[in-house]
Order: sequence, then structure tokens, then C-alpha cells
Amino acid sequence: MNNKVIIFSAPSGAGKSTVVNHILSKRNDLEFSISATSRAPRGQEKHGVEYYFFSADEFRKMIAEEKFVEYEEVYAGSFYGTLKSEVERIWAKGNTIIFDIDVQGGVNLKRIFGDQALSIFIQAPSVEVLRERLIGRGTDTMEAIEKRVAKAASEMEFADGKFDYTLVNDDLETALAEAEKIVGDFLCR
Repeated sequence: MNNKVIIFSAPSGAGKSTVVNHILSKRNDLEFSISATSRAPRGQEKHGVEYYFFSADEFRKMIAEEKFVEYEEVYAGSFYGTLKSEVERIWAKGNTIIFDIDVQGGVNLKRIFGDQALSIFIQAPSVEVLRERLIGRGTDTMEAIEKRVAKAASEMEFADGKFDYTLVNDDLETALAEAEKIVGDFLCR
């Protein structure tokens, strides 16, 4: 069993979900790791598809029971984490795990998995482009968008040097092709 993981991290709006979905559509040896969160579903999100949704109290209980590989409280009362059971489920099938995770979670996973992990930071061309993308989604209030944009600016600085690759998503087709090559090279090692 290869027990590898591929970590895609980025600030909200940088395009990590688009890149991850593209990579998943090209390879059948990868499987998406569904993260757990205590936030409410947005838009059409469903439990067990985009995320496993739990209340903050349920999440805290699971932390106490050591059910997470890693977790963090991203905003007050808003937890995100990677369930140990999710990692075990995917590896038991012989697949490589692909993560679509925030920047701090990505750094944590790289630290935990070390050489078993490929970590890729996806960067938008600018903070203003991120703001425009988040507004275009139509899923958040302007207050939530500004909160995400402020966090993104600090994440872009924080992430420098903490990932194996930085992929600038200024041209989607180029970014997708580059992501395919990086992932393919890692899986051939």
C-alpha cells in the first residue's frame, strides 16, 4: 500500500476546489478526503459529500475522543478537521488521499505526513481577484467576504516556504495542466 497524501491548500476563492475536482476527474487512484466542520452548510452542501457537518459541541466531543488526525478552530466556534476514520477508509481501498483544505490545515497535514505528502499552495494573482471571486460565488455576505479576504492576505504571507509547490492560478488551463504534472510526478515516485 502506498499510503500517500496530496494536500491542496489556498485562501478562499483561489480555486483549490476547481483544481482538486479537475485532478480527481483525471485519475481513479485518488480519493477525496471529506473534512469535518462545525459550520452550517452553505448553498447546496450536503453532509458526507462536501463536509461532515457537526455541531460545535459534537466537534469538541470528537476532539476529546481523539478522532482527528488534525483539527483547528478557524474562527471562534467554527472548527474544521480531518477524521482518522476518513484517512483509514481511503487507504484501506489502496487509494491516495487528496485534501482540499485551508492553509493552516495544509501545514499541519504536511507536518504530520512528512515525505508521504505532497503539499501544493494555490495562490490567486492578487487579494483583489480573491475578493471578486468570492463575491461572484454569491454564497456569503459582504461581511463574511471581507473576513475571508483579510484571512487570505495573512495566509498568503504565512504559506510562503511551507509547501512543496506554489501554483499561481492566474490562467485556469495553465494551472490545471501544471497541477496534473506535479501530482503525476509525485505519484510516480
